[in-house]
Order: sequence, then C-alpha cells, then structure tokens
Amino acid sequence: MEIWINPACSKCRGALSLLDAEGASYTVRKYLEEVPTEEEIQAVLDRLGLEPWDITRTGEPEAKELGLASWPREDADRDRWVAALAAHPRLIQRPLITADDGSAVVGRTEEAVREALARGRAGG
Repeated sequence: MEIWINPACSKCRGALSLLDAEGASYTVRKYLEEVPTEEEIQAVLDRLGLEPWDITRTGEPEAKELGLASWPREDADRDRWVAALAAHPRLIQRPLITADDGSAVVGRTEEAVREALARGRAGG
C-alpha cells in the first residue's frame, strides 16, 4: 500500500493516523517532492477508475492560472490533463492510496481510508 500525501494537508495527516491506528503497512510518497510522472498518474487513474479532471484540485491558484475551468473534459483531452497534473503536482487531489489488490482510493474520508485497508487485507 502506498499513500501520496502533502504533509501540510490535514486530510493526509488524518489518513496516516488512521492507517497507523489500524497497524497498516504502507509507504509514504510526498508527491510534491517526489513528483509522479505522467505514466504514474495514468496508472493511478486506471486503478481509481477516474478521469484526470476527477482528481484535479480546481480551486488551487495554479488551476486558475492554467484556466482549467475552461478545459474540455473529454477522452481526447486526457493527456493534456495528465500532463498538467505532472507539471503542477499541487493540483493532484490528496491523499491517494493505492491498495495491495491493485485498486486505489482518494482517501479524503475515514470511510475511504477504511475501504483501502479492507481492499489491502482482502488482496494481500
């Protein structure tokens, strides 16, 4: 199990606390320091079953600077969105948790973190 976090994020800290309380085995990736490649972002999106715009923090100043609100949200535009996330990792929703069964969740709630834990235990 891997969790992509921003240490300054309260949701990330909460997810880590829950993983620790449950005795989960996981690896932390501070994704603002260890920026994911476009391929890694695409792989996580595949695991999540989501589109890049689904995990984009559109309220961030960088999103406004890029004009993301006006970008098309169609299959033909996926690569453009993924490239923007790789170039501006602050735009990536957090925390992202990849479970050992090959799935992933956006761990913004306790329920989502528990779902990743359950998937990890079922798949591991």
